Amino acid sequence: MRTDSVMGDAAQLVSSIQLQDMELQEKPAHKRQGKGNNNNNNNDETFTVEDAVEFIGFGRFHILLFLIMGSTNIIEAMEIMLLAVVSPEIRCEWRLQDWQVALVSTMVFLGFMVCGILSGYLADRYGRWKVVFGGFVWSAYFSLLTSFAPSYGWFIFLRSMVGCGVAGVSQGFVLKTEFIPAKYRAILLPLATVFWMIGSMLIIVLGMLVVPSFGWRWMIRLSVTPSIILLFLFKFIPESARYNVSAGNVQAALETLQKIAKMNRSSLPPGRLVEPSVKERGSWRILLSPAFRRTTLLLWYSWFVASFAYYGSVLSSSELLEKNLLCVTDPDPEHLVKHKHPDGLCFCIPFKNNDYQTLLISCLGEVALVPVNICLLNIFGRKLSMTMLQLVAAMLFMLLNICSSMFGFTVLLFLLRALVSMNFSVVYIYTAEVYPTVARSLGMGFCTSFSRIGGMIAPFIAQVLMSQSVVLALSPFAVTCVICALGNFLLPIETRGRALLQNS
Repeated sequence: MRTDSVMGDAAQLVSSIQLQDMELQEKPAHKRQGKGNNNNNNNDETFTVEDAVEFIGFGRFHILLFLIMGSTNIIEAMEIMLLAVVSPEIRCEWRLQDWQVALVSTMVFLGFMVCGILSGYLADRYGRWKVVFGGFVWSAYFSLLTSFAPSYGWFIFLRSMVGCGVAGVSQGFVLKTEFIPAKYRAILLPLATVFWMIGSMLIIVLGMLVVPSFGWRWMIRLSVTPSIILLFLFKFIPESARYNVSAGNVQAALETLQKIAKMNRSSLPPGRLVEPSVKERGSWRILLSPAFRRTTLLLWYSWFVASFAYYGSVLSSSELLEKNLLCVTDPDPEHLVKHKHPDGLCFCIPFKNNDYQTLLISCLGEVALVPVNICLLNIFGRKLSMTMLQLVAAMLFMLLNICSSMFGFTVLLFLLRALVSMNFSVVYIYTAEVYPTVARSLGMGFCTSFSRIGGMIAPFIAQVLMSQSVVLALSPFAVTCVICALGNFLLPIETRGRALLQNS
């Protein structure tokens, strides 16, 4: 009995020890399980690219982005303004008629129009960075070849190839927009016109310094230099994170956002980056879907008029100065030399220093009212800003018909260039904001292509019809601006302060 009692106590003690061991093992396991549940809760937190861009905020990366991508406008402006500077020179060298000079600008815009849609499609399908970089290389190569053109035919062909490359470069605006936080877009994007002004002034200064001594061919060769420099700087700009997530490459987008956050001395939102990939990227059906159909159609006309009015103002000023068609109350002896004589055309009337100076002053108009543009965008929004700018531009086009002093004409031209440039800037901003990521580049590509139709027509109005009648040449620009103002007022979507859409 005693033995049985001892054995029973021993068995009870062993059971108690085993039970305690089991409790000790289960307690840490329970704690670890609870900790794991907390991790799962953290992993359930997600954020989008839009959340990350807004959370990181503005910083050093955006300054670098603004400087490098803004400099793409220098290239585009130089290639476009080159036409105004070189027109008197090629007219003299190849004895060109008015329509042949106008055809040069038209062929450049034809190349831009054809490649505008293609570059937009490729940017939505294969990435913004590749298209912009390829556009740089393409435009620089064919621009350099232009300086060796042996004839007029080769010249217009090579310039059309340059226009094709510039269409790819213009996609840089989309790449830049997709990285900028919403509240900074209305400030930084209009400021990019500073770079356009620098490009315009640079080609005019080159014309003033190089053309009289070395000719227009060396001017074009030197104008390629900024493109070559930017090719090396472009490696500091990443591919769009919005594009990467739309293409399903979430890891690449996350790495890009982490680098931006580190450069800005910020951090990403808590959680993990989650956005669904979209198979239908770069589809024209999105642009004409019920949600965007009216916006798309009105934007196509707005872009047509923006380009028609802008290049109309640029080429008109060049033509009025070159052919001395202004109604000036205080003309100098140079102004009395006319393009047309009873015995035929005078082909060789090169720009004088005061002509270059007038063009330079008019270029300053493109940035002089940028603070006004920023205030308009933030106070009245995109739609009303475009409406007001188009109406005032129409009025200024008609005021150019009034006889005034050379100083008065310079002031009018200064204000006109400021307004049409401001309008072009707002149209760019609105287009990049209104379309979703999956069709943003294609939407921009279609719009820029329609704008080049305006650019193709503008030379024949500003450079051919101008010789017949200044009033008849300036009236189409004023009328189209008034009609466009009404269309802008009817746009159904206001994008001020709105997040960029990822899909339709």
